[in-house]
Amino acid sequence: MSGPKIEKPRLGEPYLLTPGPLTTSYAVKEAMLRDWGSWDGDFRAMTAELRARLVGLLGDGNEGFTCVPMQGSGSFSVEAMLGSFIPKDGKALVLANGAYGLRAAQSLDYIGRPCRLLDKGDYLPPRGSEVAAILAEDPAITHVVAIHCETSSGILNPIAEISEATYAAGRKLLIDSMSAFGAIPVPPAEVRFEALVSSANKCIEGVPGFGFVLARTDVLEAAKGNAHSLALDLHAQWAAMEKTGQWRYTPPTHAVAAFLEALRAHEAEGGVVARGARYRENRDVLVAGMRGLGLETLLDDRWLSPIIVTFFCPADPAFRFPEFYDRMKAKGFILYPGKLTVVESFRVGCIGQMDADVMREVVSAVAETLREMGVTSAAPPAEALVERQKLAEAAA
Repeated sequence: MSGPKIEKPRLGEPYLLTPGPLTTSYAVKEAMLRDWGSWDGDFRAMTAELRARLVGLLGDGNEGFTCVPMQGSGSFSVEAMLGSFIPKDGKALVLANGAYGLRAAQSLDYIGRPCRLLDKGDYLPPRGSEVAAILAEDPAITHVVAIHCETSSGILNPIAEISEATYAAGRKLLIDSMSAFGAIPVPPAEVRFEALVSSANKCIEGVPGFGFVLARTDVLEAAKGNAHSLALDLHAQWAAMEKTGQWRYTPPTHAVAAFLEALRAHEAEGGVVARGARYRENRDVLVAGMRGLGLETLLDDRWLSPIIVTFFCPADPAFRFPEFYDRMKAKGFILYPGKLTVVESFRVGCIGQMDADVMREVVSAVAETLREMGVTSAAPPAEALVERQKLAEAAA
């Protein structure tokens, strides 16, 4: 497929094969060369454009939604969403199948919100039927918290069926779409939710510095007084922006300028559908090439996201991940260590300024690195494949 021109990194800069921060374009980098006054009218206009463009990316059914950017990493925005929209007398059901669901539950514990955790382990998806059963037996639950793409394993969770089960039970859904928004559609006309959170340095291909919450305006209006934190009060941040056009506290001006450039490039590429198609092609080329080398994916094809793919480490005793990592870095590719507790693994991101040709280079570099290390077989331990089969059957 044809797509945007992908620029090679300059000055020996490696590709970041991670789910963010990621490899950005020259134009995004260059946008940070100018200083901006945070109270100036030009920067207020930049904030307004950013907010409007992000609401537009929601797609069909975005009427009644607004955008609240929040300083800090994505986890700041997640905590702001949880603390602002789940009232002090509310209770959340958190759906976890990796580090980020567990982090949401930990955040709720810190801020004193009751929480029930459905922990599916390292790489099983939470299903709508499970959500429905828990909500039926626990009427105190007011909100469900779901991770759209869990990058611990690379699994794309079934958000549509989770949403259907949540609202059929008369509850409300909050989505952590940190690593999916901008590449995987979640139109409110088809998937109902109260709010969604993401970050600048993910599928829009900006740089770190802020996250953002896309929420129903009526939900924001009703959130006044809920927040556990002055700085993370989404209602207060939104009210200030509506009144003055300004961020309440010092904004990451350079990151905002870079993000606007990234948003314009996202639109020029063809929006959410085209960005997602490029990432899916990246994934497909990567997975086919790695399997051709004998490497195996953790997940069954049904659950593979186009964001990041987890591979089992080879069982061959010549394979040592730290050496593998260093040799790949020397070839211009920075990998992502695995986060699984059951088996040894590593992850390869598919997002950022990369296309299928880059992914072919990645596969070639992996093949060369395995040869250099004396790895004669890239197959995983036999027990890893047995475990994968059990999980595939359980998730069916």
